[in-house]
Amino acid sequence: MDSLYIVVPCYNEEEVLHETTKRLTDKIDRMIAGELISQDSRIMYVDDGSKDKTWQLIEELHGQEPRVLGVKLSRNRGHQNALLAGLMTAKDLCDVTISMDADLQDDIEVLDEFVRKYQEGCDIVYGVRNNRDMDTGFKRNTAQAFYKLLKFFGVDAVYNHADYRLMSKRALEGLAEFGEVNLFLRGIVPQIGYKTATVEYSRGERFAGESKYPLKKMVSFAFDGITSFSVKPIRMITTVGLVIFLVSLIMLVYSLVVNAMGHTQAGWTSMMMSIWLLGGLQLMAIGIIGEYVGKAYMETKKRPKYIIETVLRDE
Repeated sequence: MDSLYIVVPCYNEEEVLHETTKRLTDKIDRMIAGELISQDSRIMYVDDGSKDKTWQLIEELHGQEPRVLGVKLSRNRGHQNALLAGLMTAKDLCDVTISMDADLQDDIEVLDEFVRKYQEGCDIVYGVRNNRDMDTGFKRNTAQAFYKLLKFFGVDAVYNHADYRLMSKRALEGLAEFGEVNLFLRGIVPQIGYKTATVEYSRGERFAGESKYPLKKMVSFAFDGITSFSVKPIRMITTVGLVIFLVSLIMLVYSLVVNAMGHTQAGWTSMMMSIWLLGGLQLMAIGIIGEYVGKAYMETKKRPKYIIETVLRDE
């Protein structure tokens, strides 16, 4: 039997850690009894520079429960970097990992199905939501728009999948080959290849605490995903620029005709064409190109994606 590490990124999760640990250890025990995983299976919490007592609780849980391990980052690096830190630490300690959030919204009862898919030869198994009944109408519509935008811009991402996924050691070694600083794991993981599968599940309500992804953060996350995997926005600028150029030629002819007929005031044509149309287009184009330049700038620095301060392992 293979050893399983459940990797759980945490940021200010002191309200849920005890309950999360209780449910996950119980689930691991049942999976071991069912001979799905080995006795060496563990829970690995990754503290992403929390400001509350999250790390203190992880240390206490590690002392009380041998199945609980911990990784502490030196500072807050964001969910994706924290998750990557946990996966790369677990890569050398286990045969397979499953990543999930600490808020207990992901249905842990489908962990058995994840492992069975792995045993059938799948290196990556995606947890896919089968409905969004728990979401508000606004969140449901924005989430659907997010995945449609990713697809439109050519980003290879699994629909209704977040970061609830299984990855084999071989898949993790493939993930380690990706060196980009701007992380969007939902787009990177499908690039690894190997045999994949999906497991559908119903997402529940958050056990306690508040969501770490408000609307502003979700919009930024979506924009990062698009600009990290697609140059289509820049190509769209080129297309729009060509269309505007053709329209401008038509408007030039129209303006000359109207001016010759004496129906315009001095300066009207130039003001309309330059200020309102081209000014807005240029600002939009500069902003989008600037986003790509900024990402390229960060990549050339080759700064570490995370720095691990402490690791709590088996004695």
